[in-house]
Amino acid sequence: MSMSLDPAIAARLKRNEAGLVAAIAQERGTGAVLMMAWMDDEALARTLATRKATYYSRSRQQYWVKGETSGHTQHVHEVRLDCDGDAVLLIVDQEGAACHTGTHTCWDGDLLLSPAS
Repeated sequence: MSMSLDPAIAARLKRNEAGLVAAIAQERGTGAVLMMAWMDDEALARTLATRKATYYSRSRQQYWVKGETSGHTQHVHEVRLDCDGDAVLLIVDQEGAACHTGTHTCWDGDLLLSPAS
């Protein structure tokens, strides 16, 4: 299923050397940052067309729809492009765990700096 990204959107993207932009998924109800993955033009086009978060796997070199095998889906409500055009923000309803480790968010792990008291 090949899809083309609107040329006006494609012109605003600043891709890395592999043709990808960072995609951050944020939970609509809580504001929690859930995960970061990569998108190319087609993954973004698929996401915009279907409202199913679709990413590009660098290791497998293929597209994947979040939850297609795990059941932990992301229904996309909004997609925003950052001011530089090098990242997109997906506002999603998360069903189940967002992280491949089984946690709700990929940011539950190592705390490098805690709030000052």
